[in-house]
Amino acid sequence: VQLQAFGGGLVQAGGSLRLSCEASGRPFSRHIVAWFRQPPGKEREFVAVINWSGGTTFYTDSVKGRFTISRDNAKNTVYLQMDSLKPEDTAVYYCAADTRTYLSTLSHLYSSWGQGTQVTVSS
Repeated sequence: VQLQAFGGGLVQAGGSLRLSCEASGRPFSRHIVAWFRQPPGKEREFVAVINWSGGTTFYTDSVKGRFTISRDNAKNTVYLQMDSLKPEDTAVYYCAADTRTYLSTLSHLYSSWGQGTQVTVSS
């Protein structure tokens, strides 16, 4: 499956953005999908993951209560709603997908990756 992430931009602290990850090439509905991010000068880190039905999600502690991952399988799209953004959320955000049945926070377990979208939060 091919993934395309978009929706990033420049926002002030406290603001909101919604990222989208669109899939093409094959049915998306049986994939788990995760968002990762890579802050400037740092390694890529896990943000959130959602199972194939959308019924199970998991977040890294730093975004819990602020970010919401969701999906619309009819549109082959997964979303990351980001509220109450902080300067430390500044990063390139990537979506990733895989057909495994269990959720994972490990980037090397994901077989398909989008190109990344830049999110910059100003203080």
